[in-house]
Amino acid sequence: MSKMIYKLAEFEGPLDLLLQLISKHKLNIHDIKIAELLEQYMKQMEIMKENNINITSEFLEMAARLIYIKTVSLLPKNEEAEKLKEELSGQLIEYRECKKIASVLFKNLNLDFISRLPLELPQAATYSRMHTVTELLKAYENVLGKDEMKLPPKIEDFSAIISKKIVSVFSKVIFILRKLYKDTPIDYGTLFPNENSKSDSVATFLALLELIKNKKITISDDNSLVSLVRKRR
Repeated sequence: MSKMIYKLAEFEGPLDLLLQLISKHKLNIHDIKIAELLEQYMKQMEIMKENNINITSEFLEMAARLIYIKTVSLLPKNEEAEKLKEELSGQLIEYRECKKIASVLFKNLNLDFISRLPLELPQAATYSRMHTVTELLKAYENVLGKDEMKLPPKIEDFSAIISKKIVSVFSKVIFILRKLYKDTPIDYGTLFPNENSKSDSVATFLALLELIKNKKITISDDNSLVSLVRKRR
């Protein structure tokens, strides 16, 4: 068997060696036969030693990795082995694509050129770029910083909520019953004067529903009169 002679300028590491072995022995990179690949890898390591090529820790680490995958694959449940094989295949495919792209770039790269510093352009005073709301919010959060965003909200932020008057439904029940005891029926609109706040109006409406539910009052068909239900003796 003819021995391979390695040149450091052409050999980049263990992944490069694995790709050469897979190509030479026509192995399936998507379903690598670890036992066969390990055998060929160890043979090439011996050839490198015979040619006095310094074997770095990267090659030894890859050898240990292949041995571990082969050992795990011998176990009855070899799910871990399949996962390790998939990781190795993905790494080799990615490395192969990077080599292809690097080769194309090297062919199109012209080293016979002269570079110069970029020209100084006048700065535009008007910002002309457009951004979405999401981008602006993200930029705002980055300016504030993570610590600032985690701070609890200030008390002033709740002033609009806390300052609002809270009206209980029970107080409005008493208000409606007292009004009906004095005069019944009464006009529905008198229960909702214009100066009432939203809290007053909501509490009054809920009180009306509660009294109707408990059959304490009735409302006319046209929703214009509210009457107190008087029990017959």
